[in-house]
Formats: sequence, C-alpha cells, structure tokens
Amino acid sequence: MSNKKWIIFGATSFIAVSFMRTILKKGDVVCLVARDAAELANVAADIHIRTQASVMTRSCDLMKVDDAQEFINAIAHELGGLDSVFFATGELGDQTQARTDIEWHNKIIVSNFNGICQFLHPIANRFEQQRNGCIIVLSSVAGDRGRQSNYVYGAAKAAMSAYLQGLRNRLDRVGVQVLTVKLGYTDTRMIYGKTNSKLTASPQFVAQAIAAAMDNGSDVIYVPRFWQLIMLIICSIPERIFKKLSL
Repeated sequence: MSNKKWIIFGATSFIAVSFMRTILKKGDVVCLVARDAAELANVAADIHIRTQASVMTRSCDLMKVDDAQEFINAIAHELGGLDSVFFATGELGDQTQARTDIEWHNKIIVSNFNGICQFLHPIANRFEQQRNGCIIVLSSVAGDRGRQSNYVYGAAKAAMSAYLQGLRNRLDRVGVQVLTVKLGYTDTRMIYGKTNSKLTASPQFVAQAIAAAMDNGSDVIYVPRFWQLIMLIICSIPERIFKKLSL
C-alpha cells in the first residue's frame, strides 16, 4: 500500500527512529508521539529530511491521556486517515526496586501493558471497521518464561503478547495484520549499563527485520531469530528444576 498514514508511539526510541528511516517514503504521512517535545522535534526534522514523508508530532505522556479514543480520532483526522501503527513504548524498570516499591512495580506493568492496550482498543475497532490496517507492537522474549531477574517486566510482556495473539485471531479475517515483535537484547537506552551481552542487536538490524516481517505478512517474530531457539530451550526446562536456577 502506498501513501501510508502512520502513528508511531515512542517515536524518539532508537528502534522507532531506525524503523521510520527504513519504511517511510515520500507520500507517507506520519504522526510521531513521545513525551520529550524537544527531542521529538529533532526526530521529526531528521525523518522528514531523510524520507520526505509528511511529519507531524504530538508531545504527550501516554499514561496521562484521558481519552484514548478521542486521541486517536484527532490524529487520524489530521492525518487524513489511519492504516498503520507502531508501538515502541515501555519501561524495563528495576526488578530489585520493584520488589519493594509498589509504585515502581505498577509503573512497569502499566507502561508495558495497560498503557498500550488503552490505545489498541480504539485502533482495533477502527481497523476492523475499515477492514484493513497494520498493528506492530514491540514485545519481548522476557515474556516467554518468568524469571526472578525480571518477572514484573516479563509478566507485562507476556500479557502483551497474549493480547496481541487474541487481537490477531479477531482481526485477521478482515485483513488487518497484527505483528508481535519479541525482542532479545537490543542496543537501546533501556539496557544501558544492564548487559554487555554479545547477543545484543543494533536498532538498525531490528528495524530491518520488522520491516521485512511487515512486508511478508508475518504474525510473530523473534529478533534476532536465534532467540526463538534460546527461549525454546529455556521453556523446556521442567519447573521443578527451573525454580532452583538463578536466571
């Protein structure tokens, strides 16, 4: 489909920026949504220059939007329609702090699940009615099995993946693609100082994999692909053994 109309949530994230540089082209219209107005303006200028897409911005905290339906409707009106959305939002948080701080605990869950779902609800209804559309959401391999090191984040991502699976089952019959992206370690601000893993992928690599999956009509992808095998092995460990491991 040419001349797509996009909303990119979490538009200042490294992955979102790389994805936009990969897929946007002249004639596309995109609304970039993020909290930091100054950084958002810089990203918008960069994207317009690189892709010649028509770019508008909306600076806001998604957790503080009172009416997601009105929010989506207003942007769709400005765009002249809506057929594609990309969610690169979320908060890894600190599992150790989340054990004792209920506010931090809840923030991780809300930012990675509840906050996204409140927007997916009106978007899904809109796409179902118009019988086309593309929904792409960044989830995580952390949701494949709960581990003591990040089970709050993992639980939110598991819920997100299950929600998307149900949404895909509902919307596939009307021509709407729902793509779940299960990320492994990616070189972003989210994991700065948290891992030196050689398994870490670049935002550019991730963006290209997502773009290819979108074009191929894929449903679920692991990025990089080797994480699918890693998680298959981890998920195959019997619970009586797994619960004694330090992961």
